[in-house]
Amino acid sequence: MNSHLLGLAILEIVIAVIISVIIIYASYSILKRLFFRGTDLKQNNMAFIVFTSGIILSVGIILSEIIPSITNVIRLSMSTNQSITITDILLYSGLYLIIGFVFAVIINFSVFVLFSTLTKGINEFKDIQQNNIGTSILVVAILIAITLILKDSISLLISALIPYPETTNFL
Repeated sequence: MNSHLLGLAILEIVIAVIISVIIIYASYSILKRLFFRGTDLKQNNMAFIVFTSGIILSVGIILSEIIPSITNVIRLSMSTNQSITITDILLYSGLYLIIGFVFAVIINFSVFVLFSTLTKGINEFKDIQQNNIGTSILVVAILIAITLILKDSISLLISALIPYPETTNFL
């Protein structure tokens, strides 16, 4: 058994769980404060629950592309001669999370703009508050579709920021 690899795997799992819980909690809190102050999961509003689930799924998809980059920085710090300090790891992690958050906001905003453009005269937030499940499902479907389309691009952008060691060109 490779104890170094085992320790690294446990560290990655712990970091992924902590970051995921914090980001998903923050996303839910922001969603409630900005758009649905009077609405709660305890109420019987299925449209709100579907909409909230879609937002959380979208954030989870984006996080699933960010967490591996954070763990790659940790792996690099442990396996190479590069001097990647804990401060560097925290700075890179913060940068990756900020990029992910910015893209989550952009994706959500673009979904609302797209939905508003496609359905003139319908206020999706009001419909969701009034328990219109059809509107909620349509908004969530557009949100998840755009998130799935953009997730690889987000992953590539973040991977480009990983401080891989310099290699020489043998050719």
